[in-house]
This record gives sequence, C-alpha cells and structure tokens, in this order.
Amino acid sequence: MTVIEQLIKVLEPSRVSTNQTVLEQHSKDESYHEPALPQVVVYPKTTEEVRKIVKIANHHQLPVVAFGIGSSLEGHVIPYEGGISVDFSQMNQIIEVNPENFTVRVQPGVTRNQLNEELKKYGLFFPVDPGADATIGGMTATNASGTTSVRYGVMRDQVRNLEVVLPNGEIIQTGSLAVKSSSGYHLNGLFVGSEGTLGLFTEITIQLYGIPEATLASRATFESANDAVKAVISIISAGIPIARVELVDEESIKQINKVKETSYPVAPTLFIELHGNEAGLKQDAEFLEEILEHEGVKDIAIEQDQQARNQLWEARHFMAYAYIQANPGKKMMVTDVCLPYTELADGIVEARRALDEAGIVGGIVGHVGDGNYHVIMMIDLNDEEEVKRADEFNEHIVRYALERGGTCTGEHGVGVGKLKYQEEEHGSSYELMKTIKLAIDPHNLFNPGKLIKLEK
Repeated sequence: MTVIEQLIKVLEPSRVSTNQTVLEQHSKDESYHEPALPQVVVYPKTTEEVRKIVKIANHHQLPVVAFGIGSSLEGHVIPYEGGISVDFSQMNQIIEVNPENFTVRVQPGVTRNQLNEELKKYGLFFPVDPGADATIGGMTATNASGTTSVRYGVMRDQVRNLEVVLPNGEIIQTGSLAVKSSSGYHLNGLFVGSEGTLGLFTEITIQLYGIPEATLASRATFESANDAVKAVISIISAGIPIARVELVDEESIKQINKVKETSYPVAPTLFIELHGNEAGLKQDAEFLEEILEHEGVKDIAIEQDQQARNQLWEARHFMAYAYIQANPGKKMMVTDVCLPYTELADGIVEARRALDEAGIVGGIVGHVGDGNYHVIMMIDLNDEEEVKRADEFNEHIVRYALERGGTCTGEHGVGVGKLKYQEEEHGSSYELMKTIKLAIDPHNLFNPGKLIKLEK
C-alpha cells in the first residue's frame, strides 16, 4: 500500500491532498525564503489521527512538517525535504475554558483572535500578540511574543501543559494545571520554541488573564531613537505598569501616514499602553508624562478613547503592509534581534546607519521594552545585488547583537534564516541541543533542517 493510500485509510480522501495548488500553499510562509513543495498535505482532526500519520511517516521514513496558517517569518513550515505537511486548520476546537484556574485548553489550529473572542464572555483574555492572527500551535512552536511581552511575558511563560505526539508515535503530557512546579525536567520549556523539530502539539493548555478595567494609550515623539530608548528604560525603572511600548522610526511613520492617511509627526515615536484601574491609571499617566518630559520628549498625546487607541495600535500592526503597499514588485524581508537594555539604543542607531548605507528601503520598529527590535526591508528578489546587500545587513546586525550578549532572534525564531548563527550563539550548548534532538527524533524526520543542523 502506498503512502497516499495509507493516509487516505486513516483520514478519508477529502483530508489528504496532492493537488498542486494545495501543495504550493504549503510550500511557503510569509518570509522571503525559497519555497519547496511537500509530497502530500494532510488535515487531521484528532490526536489519534496525528499519531497514525506519524506512524506512517516513520514506516516510510518521510519528513513531517507542521503547518498552522503560514504566518511564520523564517521559513519554519517550508518542507525542504518534501514529505508530509500536517495542516492543523481542522484541529481548531477550544476544548475547555477553566475560568477559576485562569486556563484554557485548545487544539493547535485555534487562532489568537478566535480564542480572545470566545474568552470575552468570561472577562478573560490571552495577551500574547505577535501581530498576525497566528495559530496557538504555531505561536507555541516558535515561542512567539510581540507587543505585550513587556508586561505579560512570552509564549513560554503562558504554557501550562502540552499534549505532544513524539516522532515515534508516542503521546505525552509535558506539564500540569499547577501554576508552578519544581518536579522533573522543564519539558514545557523544551518543547515551546522547538519549531516542530521534537514533536507535534495536539493540545495546548495556556494561562489567561483578567481583562483590564481600564486602558490608556500614549504616543510620544523624540529627537532621536537613542532618546526614545533611554526614555523606555527610565519608564521601566520607575515601575510604571506598561503593557506595551513600541518604537517606530521616522521612515516607518512616513509609511503609516501615507497609507493610513494619518498625520503623525515624522520623528522617532513611542507607542505606549498602560493597563490597570481608573484611579491608578490617572496617577500612572501623570508619572509617565513627567518621565517623558524629563527625557526630552518633543510631543505627547494621551488617548483614553477606545477608537483613538485602536487607531494607534492598528497603525503599528499595519506597518509591514504599509511598506508592502508602498513598494509594489518588492518582497518584504523582515529580521529581528534582541539586545540587553544597555546595548539597545546604540544597536538601533547602528541598524539605521547600516540600513541607510546599504541603500535598502526599510524601517525599524521594536518591542523596546524587552530589548527586541525588527527591521523591515523591501527588496527585489530578482536583483541579486540587492538581495546580497540585504543578507549582509542582516548578518551585520546579528553579529552586532551576538558580540554584545544578545541573541540572533528575539521572537521570529530560527527556522532556516537564522540557522547558521546557532553554533556561534550557543557554543558547546549547541552540541547538547543536537543530542536532545537525536534522542527524541533519531531519524531526523520532524522538520529537518530547521533550528538544529544535523550532519547527514
């Protein structure tokens, strides 16, 4: 019996596809990396079906690559060695909301917006916000974070338990419902961020939070990015409970104004959001203004109206699409690094200098409250010289970060784009990572060529 016949027997014909269009949809993500077709795409609905798919893959020694909605940015879901693309879009059930424990158990295909819409009735929300309406499974696989991580932490901080199908077909649980534990190895921490190289997530239990009573947003402009970053460090030092603090550089403000028809001052700008109660927020806002003025702010706008706040954050999240609309015929290349606070301001200034020197259209935005910044570049993939300059720029800011105690990626993940920096960043620890990978996936079938590079 062929692989396709075996898969159809497990799933039914409508959930096994070799259609060319479907294969092409699963050959790429949102990145600039070269696409590659899988052999077949499958759509499981249950954990048991996933286990059977893995057993078939094992029998035929076929690679297995998990697929959410394809919003990843470093080629995580591209099946460079062919094999089976496991699309989790039909495993999209919110299994159990437990409001008393502040947890929810979901299948991996549930999206962030879908989850938060359901949680509203309980007065709860899930805070991790990478911008895209990504799946919870994909966010777990890449240890996603985003604009709210300065207050609520990253994906790894939210996961209580995972149900995982291992490469041998075994099903395990990695945690519990307890808020904390000192028992055993921290398997949640191992599997979150493993990018599908160690197992396939079939259920995810995550922590929830109460919807804040009140929210306040602020937009503050500065003379330089250096001044803006220093202001953020002062805000954090003062203990103001910021939920988000985003830096947007001049070029990015120009793009927003052009596409969204806004009239924000063209200057390095902080977008800030505070969560709390009405009385507390009033005091926090006054203290925030004092600090910003002390740090040389040029202009401050405080927004308590929901529509104005939404417009502010819509502008921030629309950034990438603003660049895409303004540069037809070019492809977006986006990269990120993360630096210690003490190195962040100089790192962003250096990134802007290097980007201008490279002659590449682009901008810098960042979750500066946790040291993470992103560079958006618009490049012509048919122009070899421009692609080369973009790659050299990417390498420059990564090496700058690594030399100063930072990391090659704060939240986009490794995939294939940051693979070449892993040994340099982790040193002898990288060998331990290889040992773990081979212990769990000895045939290197789960997302081969991503995160961990193994010699053939």
